[in-house]
Amino acid sequence: MIEKRQFYINGAWVDPIDGRDHQVINPSTEEPCAVISLGGQADTDAAVAAAKAAFPAWMMTPVEERIALVEKLAAIYKTRAEEMAQAMSLEMGAPIDLSRSSQWGAGYYHIKNFLTAAKTFTFERPLGDHAPNDLIRFEGVGVCALITPWNWPMNQVTLKVIAAAIAGCTMILKPSEESPLNAILFAEMMDEAGFPKGVFNLVNGDGVGVGSQLSSHKDVDMVSFTGSTRAGKLISKAAADTLKKVHLELGGKGANLIFADADEKAVKRGVLHMMQNSGQSCNAPSRMMVEASIYDQAVDAAAEAAAKVTVGPASEEGRHIGPVVNETQWNKIQDLIQKGIDEGARLVAGGVGRPEGLNKGFYVRPTVFADVTPDMTIANEEIFGPVLSIMKFDTEEQAIAIANDTPYGLTNYVQSADGARRNRLARVLRSGMVEMNGVPRGAGSPFGGMKQSGNGREGGVFGLEDFLEVKAISAWSPEDA
Repeated sequence: MIEKRQFYINGAWVDPIDGRDHQVINPSTEEPCAVISLGGQADTDAAVAAAKAAFPAWMMTPVEERIALVEKLAAIYKTRAEEMAQAMSLEMGAPIDLSRSSQWGAGYYHIKNFLTAAKTFTFERPLGDHAPNDLIRFEGVGVCALITPWNWPMNQVTLKVIAAAIAGCTMILKPSEESPLNAILFAEMMDEAGFPKGVFNLVNGDGVGVGSQLSSHKDVDMVSFTGSTRAGKLISKAAADTLKKVHLELGGKGANLIFADADEKAVKRGVLHMMQNSGQSCNAPSRMMVEASIYDQAVDAAAEAAAKVTVGPASEEGRHIGPVVNETQWNKIQDLIQKGIDEGARLVAGGVGRPEGLNKGFYVRPTVFADVTPDMTIANEEIFGPVLSIMKFDTEEQAIAIANDTPYGLTNYVQSADGARRNRLARVLRSGMVEMNGVPRGAGSPFGGMKQSGNGREGGVFGLEDFLEVKAISAWSPEDA
């Protein structure tokens, strides 16, 4: 049993002041794999105080020095790749090959992209030729609470921590209590890299405890949260009394519009994208919308692709999918699959219960529903499991209307050989991101949504800007700078 009860506060590993034990469950076995402490108000206050004390000096540290520390961190992160991959696989159930490539790799990708963005970002710039003595200065927001989820742990930790550090912010990281081991390992790396005391702090806790304490804390200037829309609303309300800046990356219900002229791999690609990480991605293409003339063959192709997706323990190598994170999520997914059946959707792959041969562990059968209509529960709720809903459309206008008829607006997808059509759709789909023909967004592209998928952007220069305040200065003396 792994025991990691300490928190990282003011440059040291410290025992909890007001902690209680919490077991971390291995979702592949349903057995405890680690014990951590969940902090209380005194622990939160200590971490915030350390970050507040460290902020003035860190903000005035030349950005070149902040970048150099992140470069050192990147090198350490790379050398400890296997440790990080094993931690995430154990605690949240990503198959080890996926954990080594995409889960660990996402963190390294974002660190490198932030370094690229930072080296070309002008933190002080003139307003313009018309006002030569006006300076625009970008400064760190201040003390930031960073609350991260369990589904893509290092992806979200690095998107927040690295942007905040380069911007000149100090921070308190509260990772998900479901997957805390990776964040503890990351804190060790931050310490090894030599970040000054108080710049980075880690306190484990749950949302009701440390999460709400950080969100309402008078000395926290910004909350950056990734998680459910329900929790995002609670955080916004908690933060309102202190008027702190709130950045939210929330849920999604992405539409994947497949037209008759789409390439032959479009359907299979959509199924595999949906099933990746056991469907536990906020940007998953969970609503496959298919043009009527190819609908029947698309349903057959989707069912065939899902039937070939294998399920197994996270510790085993291979291209299978692993379990979902915990019993609560498993039960929710099972209930929604049953609701799909009860409401009349046609089950063409998977269904309720565990996959054959797996009687323990939070495993879900890769599931595909056809003939889903916009009024059905599975067409509206974020399932967060390997469950795909297929819907039919007749016209482009109908496809747009159905795709946009959701409270979410994170990522939508378009599959078509017609460039003019793709461009039209990209302009009218109400989402923060539109990905087309299986081409991923480029390095440094902003990640974020509209409507109830949240606000703010992460990644690259856009992610840096979210942790910066804009200061306008007049009568600046350039010769004395």
